[in-house]
This record gives sequence, structure tokens and C-alpha cells, in this order.
Amino acid sequence: MDGIETRQSLEGLAVEAVELARKLGADQAEAGASYEEGSSVTVRLGELESVERQRDRGLAVTVYRAHRKGSASTADFDAASVEEAVRKAMSIASFTAEDSYSGLADAERMAFDYPDLDLYHPWAIDVPDAEAVALEAEAHARDFDSRITNSEGATLSSGSAAQAYANSHGFAGSYLTSGHSLSCSVVAEQAGTLERDYWFTFARDRETLESPADVGRTAAERAVRRLGATQIATCRMPVIYPPHLARGVFGHLIAAIRGTSQYREATFLLGARGKKVLADIVNVNEQPLLLGAVGSTPYDNEGVATQPRQIISDGVLDGYVLSSYSARRLGLETTGNAGGVHNLIVAPTIDDFDALMTAYPRCFLVGELLGQGVNTVTGDYSRGAAGFIVEGGEIVEPVNEVTIAGNLQEIFQRIEAVGPDVDCRGTVRCGSLLVGEMTIAGA
Repeated sequence: MDGIETRQSLEGLAVEAVELARKLGADQAEAGASYEEGSSVTVRLGELESVERQRDRGLAVTVYRAHRKGSASTADFDAASVEEAVRKAMSIASFTAEDSYSGLADAERMAFDYPDLDLYHPWAIDVPDAEAVALEAEAHARDFDSRITNSEGATLSSGSAAQAYANSHGFAGSYLTSGHSLSCSVVAEQAGTLERDYWFTFARDRETLESPADVGRTAAERAVRRLGATQIATCRMPVIYPPHLARGVFGHLIAAIRGTSQYREATFLLGARGKKVLADIVNVNEQPLLLGAVGSTPYDNEGVATQPRQIISDGVLDGYVLSSYSARRLGLETTGNAGGVHNLIVAPTIDDFDALMTAYPRCFLVGELLGQGVNTVTGDYSRGAAGFIVEGGEIVEPVNEVTIAGNLQEIFQRIEAVGPDVDCRGTVRCGSLLVGEMTIAGA
């Protein structure tokens, strides 16, 4: 992909679609255009299993006329197809109901001057080299322990994307991104029982990926340590969520404070702004302009300039997660979160991971969560799980077929520590999470 040329052509396409919509009678209009391409190479048991190449592109147009909204999209970028998409959007708008809250974000909030966030690091790796990287990861996993008896494969993926957005405020913007990942999944066997686990690394820049050896060994280690798992009797004990699962706990928080949940009154944190919703030690901020970060973006899906802000201060909710529409419904201002959060950072409360593991004589370390048993309307939380009993800071027993249960309001208030082992692979950056006593339902 010729990044600069693709970016410029997409931006021009979005501008043309907006201009056409205005000529056809739209009061306001916006358009987003994107192009993505990438490849994925998978090996299994020492042999090449599959090679996939992907190319996607699209143009989405939204028009507003007399407070009525219509949207249409196309994957064809020729003039006739673009015009057809715009006309369809106009036609749809003529049938939708009036909504006084609809429309573009305010013009003064547009990111007319936005920074380069260093999100584009393409990797021109060919199939043989990609295969070699995946094979190395799998080989390290299979050689880690004689109990690794099978493999679900290792995959190296690499891709780049260009995206552009324009609207009738005169805003037009575009930027390039890249993403590269390496994953490995293996099966361990002991006494006729099988356990599977995996590991992966993801980054904008391939130079910051974990090594194939580390990915393979971690996947194997995680699979082996699950061998011999048994059920335990129902009990209550402290729970430790490792970083990649702790992200999900804060994902439930974001779902509860999102503008749509608030104006629909479908959240257990209804009207919680300014109130204490988490333990005093918890501080959460959003940093959308971090260079090279997975969740960084100079503007949101409405062209609103993103900026750092505090969301949780010493457990108190400072503000919601709002698009322009949800903000209007609530009588507030957009927070630049149309499309989601951007680098949500949960501040560590301790600088020693061992202190977290030894905080209690006995606790449950979550290894895997199953099912979707979270109700953000009531806060009820019930997830199937597998994990480990930790005593004196050491894993002493693998456990499976249990359920972690509670209520998110109580879970949030019982957070006792956030570890320094921050996972930077997603839009939520968080270390391990220690939560006071929860119900572990077993045999």
C-alpha cells in the first residue's frame, strides 16, 4: 500500500461525497473512507498450514436534513457508486423520524490542526519469512516441556490501514495505522487429560513485538501449569485478575458510564458523575495522543479533537464517555469518544508485583474467563472461570470449572491494588488487579 497516496485519495473521496450531499439538499453531511490490507501466515506442527491475504475498502455517508438522518455505504469508489450511496442516504433520511439531537458535532470541536501520532510502521514481510517467525514460536512452545503433545498452531499477521473523515463543517482529516501480531496456541497432556492455552503479542511497530521464543514459551508454560486442575468447594476468597483480564473489568466500567447507557437509563451507574464508584486508590485517565500506542487517535469518529482527561479521581467518576449525540441527550458536551475510549490508563497503586501476590495467605488467580454473564443494567457479575490457588505468593493448585460471582458495584469498591505489570496490547492499559473477597462457586 502506498500509504501517503492512499490517504490523500481517501480524504479527497470523503470530501467529494460530503460536497455532493450538500448539493443534493443535505443540511449537514459526513463521510468516512477506509482502506485496509494485510496478510496472515499460520503454521501447525512444524508445517505451513495457511496463507491469507486481505484487502477491504469502504465509504460510509451520513446525511442530516430537517433533523432526519440517513446513512448508506459502498465498497465501490467510482463516481457513479459514490453518487448512488449519497442518494440512498438522502432517500433514507426522508423516511426516518425527526430527532432534534441528531447532527454533526459542533464545528469548534473539530480537529482542524491534529498531530502525527506515529501509528504507521508497515512491515513488508514475505510469506517465507513470516512462516519462519511462526515456526520459531511454535518450536519453542513444543520444546518447552514433554507434556506439550499437540499444537493449534502459530500465526503471524501484519496489516496496514488508511482512514479518512470529512464533514460539512469544512473538516477533512486522514491518517495511517499499522498492526502486527504473533500468536501461539498449544495443548498439554497429563494422565489422559488435556489442557490448552495460548499467548500473543501485538504492536503498531514490529520492533516492539515480543520475540517468537518468548511467545512460544509463554503459551507452553500457561498450558502446562493448568494440568491436574480440579474443582474446589464453593468459598469466598480474594481474586487476582492478570492484566489481560483486568482490562475486561474496566471495560465493564466503560460500558456503564457510556452516554448511551446513561440516557437510556440502562446502567447500574446511572447518574453517577461526581460520585464515588470505585475504591479510593483507583485513578483512571485517558491519553489518546500517546505516540505509537494501540488506542491512539488524533480525532474521534466525528472529527472531534481528542485530548487527555481524567475519568476516575481517587475512586470518584469525573465524567462519562460521550459522543456528540449522547452528550446532547444528557445536556452535556462531547468528550471526543465517538467510537470508544482511546488509551484508558489505570494507574498502578503498587510498584512490586510480589506484594500483590502475597497480600493474602490464600487467593484465587484467574487464568481464563468463560461466558458472558455480566449485566451492566443491574451490575450482576457471574463468569465461568479456570485459574489457580495462590498461597504465600506461589501457585499451588490449578482449578477449573468454577464460577466467579458478585456485583460490579461491590467489585469496584473492593479493588485493593493495581499492579505495575501493565498490558499495553489494547485500548485499556492496566496491571494485575487484586479484588477483596468474592464468591468462587465450585463443587
